[in-house]
Amino acid sequence: MGKVILSTDIPELKFFKKGKVRDIYELKDNLLIVATDRISAFDVILPNGIPGKGRVLTQISLYWFRQISSIIDNHLISSDVDAFPVLKKYRADLKDRIMVVKKARGLPVECVVRGYLSGSGWTEYQEKKSICGVCLPAGLKESDRLPEPIFTPSTKAEVGIHDENIGFAQVVKAVGKELAEKVRDVSLKIYSRATELAEARGIIIADTKFEFGMSDGKLILIDEVLTPDSSRFWPKDTYKPGGPQPSFDKQFVRDYLISINFNRKPPAPVLPDEIVMKTSEKYLDALKRLTT
Repeated sequence: MGKVILSTDIPELKFFKKGKVRDIYELKDNLLIVATDRISAFDVILPNGIPGKGRVLTQISLYWFRQISSIIDNHLISSDVDAFPVLKKYRADLKDRIMVVKKARGLPVECVVRGYLSGSGWTEYQEKKSICGVCLPAGLKESDRLPEPIFTPSTKAEVGIHDENIGFAQVVKAVGKELAEKVRDVSLKIYSRATELAEARGIIIADTKFEFGMSDGKLILIDEVLTPDSSRFWPKDTYKPGGPQPSFDKQFVRDYLISINFNRKPPAPVLPDEIVMKTSEKYLDALKRLTT
């Protein structure tokens, strides 16, 4: 599995941006995205890394980019570290965790699709019987499958600030009617295709978020896609509505932090070794189920 990578340093390249998980550099006219093993919960980056996490996220994204390329183009140019001589001396750390991508102007919204009632959607439903202005039937239980998948966008916040659910009208205001309708329709198409493939491999994708950008005047899919960090993955064989579900994602870490009454503000506590290894196993399990 190799050493845990919490940060990167490639002085030969211009540093572009640091996210919760990814370090991004400029590589000529493109961007180099490195998925580290950092993990965040409640918008706080934890001091531990999760062994293998960055590689898992990258490989799952690459899998989905291939599967959904007929629906929409994406920003990926290459994931082969050996194709870039400047990266040669960092190969051991970077192999299987990089993507060289097109630069794109990201849209200022998170495109969330929900097929099941969970998380902030469940909280909002209990108060309003709707999510992001989408009315839902009365009497649904936590983790119930929705009558059909729904588009429930949110704001795209900076690190440390919570995303907020918004209505479709606010997406129209942010990007225009034509583009808003396109990202909604494409998001629902991708989710439909992905859930079909994942369920055949024993994984329920309860919800997920997509990010889109404009490149050369064209809408493309950017960032990661359908990973355990951007989605809720549940094992199909233990699915039982009426409460929270076991998951392949970082909900396991959130549950631990809730159990110790973490105040959701930095600095975050160090995770016990048992939590770290169990989380690593969950990420690896998701990758194996999807891709083997």
